[in-house]
Amino acid sequence: MSKRFSRGAACIALLAALVAAALPAAADEVLRFVQITDTHLGDRDHAERSRRLVAEINRLPFDVACVVHTGDIFAGGVPAAPERERLMAVFRDLKVPIHFLPGNHDIPAADPERGAAAYRREVGPLVHRAEHRGVALVFAYTEPLALGFAVDGYDPEAEIESALAGAGGRPILFFHHRPSAEDFYNGAVHPGWDAGGRLRLERILGRHPVRAVVTGHFHRDELHWAGGIPVFAGPPVAAYWGRQASFRLYELRDGRLGYRTVYLYE
Repeated sequence: MSKRFSRGAACIALLAALVAAALPAAADEVLRFVQITDTHLGDRDHAERSRRLVAEINRLPFDVACVVHTGDIFAGGVPAAPERERLMAVFRDLKVPIHFLPGNHDIPAADPERGAAAYRREVGPLVHRAEHRGVALVFAYTEPLALGFAVDGYDPEAEIESALAGAGGRPILFFHHRPSAEDFYNGAVHPGWDAGGRLRLERILGRHPVRAVVTGHFHRDELHWAGGIPVFAGPPVAAYWGRQASFRLYELRDGRLGYRTVYLYE
């Protein structure tokens, strides 16, 4: 073999290696995560349902980055530390990180200051951000915007804006509890968000590269829109109204979010 041919082959091999390194790996092109919602721990058999769902999540044959709990973790406010630790132990066996945000049962609107203080102390912040696979996940407590009340020391619009801006231009998935839409059940439409709060949230989200919004609260599978952004309302773990416990496996691919619903069979 001539030296010229050897050098040419080596150059081609080097070029191929550089091109391969520059191309993103298939796994990096997809973000998969699980949503669970409305566990209402502390009531009925919801802790046992949650344990069984954790086992199902751990058995998924997919590369899952994290689990997101979209609120109503507890049945009636955040319990004191010993009880809170006992109830939340159902999530300890998860093989991936879990992120929480509060729902209307975690911070009751009747006493939001006390509820927010308990949540911050026992669970975590009211707004926070994480990053997985180059995607920013923003988790927020939006009940004050939804229902038009205030919580001392908490400015939801400013904190949400700051969390979204901190994503640094990365694609964003936004998570909160109550969908910004009317609620339809028992053959009638029931009021949803405060109109002003809904508009302000939509304006905030519209200023940033938010690909989708993921919520709970309705205890049903629904799709809505916040301006031009899809809003996915996920099904519950809790058994109210005869619901079958389930969770969603989401996949963000090429900027578009899809999901599969996984049911817990009795």
